[in-house]
Amino acid sequence: MNTIAKPDLLRLAAGCSTCQSDAPGLDGEGSVQVKMEAPRKTGTAKVFAVYGKGGIGKSTTSSNLSLAFARLGHRVLQIGCDPKHDSTFTLTKRLIPTVIDVLEGVDFHPEELRPDDFLVRGTGGVMCVEAGGPPAGTGCGGYVVGQTVKLLRDHHLLEDTDVVIFDVLGDVVCGGFAAPLQHADQALIVAANDFDSIFAMNRIVAAIAAKSRNYDVRLGGVIVNRSAGTDQIDKYNAAAGLRTLAHFPDLDAIRRSRLKKATLFEMEETPEVLAVQREYMRLAESLWAGAPNQDAKPLRDRDIFDLLGFE
Repeated sequence: MNTIAKPDLLRLAAGCSTCQSDAPGLDGEGSVQVKMEAPRKTGTAKVFAVYGKGGIGKSTTSSNLSLAFARLGHRVLQIGCDPKHDSTFTLTKRLIPTVIDVLEGVDFHPEELRPDDFLVRGTGGVMCVEAGGPPAGTGCGGYVVGQTVKLLRDHHLLEDTDVVIFDVLGDVVCGGFAAPLQHADQALIVAANDFDSIFAMNRIVAAIAAKSRNYDVRLGGVIVNRSAGTDQIDKYNAAAGLRTLAHFPDLDAIRRSRLKKATLFEMEETPEVLAVQREYMRLAESLWAGAPNQDAKPLRDRDIFDLLGFE
């Protein structure tokens, strides 16, 4: 296994000015992307990348979906791709060491690492990894994601996995945090039934469309979260050619589950919580069976304002 020289890691993670692709228009005309190792198929696992507006509940959605897959009998790996490194918090009940932290601890000699140094088994046997990230304002998180995937491959951890879920930072659509799209089969968007969420979702739809020109990733659909209704998302879906995969209401039990370091499957089984559990199980079953890809077309910003409006 090759050593990652610390200066090289910092240089490659230092941002697009030092690691632009030499190929013009790689992901669309005028694209400037982080140059990383060419992606390879992640074994035979089904790979999903979860995106959405910051604070919309991606980590809660990802963790409960991971546990739902595990309850169906699948071997699941969840990879947190946010420097905040709290994606797997409700599965592991703590903030686990990040890949970037453990690499720094061995002076960036990955051959000195064991899986136990960066992988933690959480609730239901879900394997949990937090990629972490460079210090704020100093680097590219996409490179860290690439190194995390490489480390998992080098330790043959992806070969014994049925489902991989990337939980990705906010609604960032730059080359760096779009890196999980290079490894995923399907991208899933978490959105609420409001203008800001839908506006962010539209940008993510555009990013996925750009990546799909050169990679295998396709758009799976939208997961409606923290919303009593779906009327605004229904309008957008009809205009863009997207579909809703699941709908989770704005329940206080979902908010409290995060505070209790628990998944929804570990909360008191009230009728509302049981309904949410069933919806997660149905979503997992649908995705495992092979939810059809969506050929959605992003709207122009002006068209979104005209479509949803302000009454």
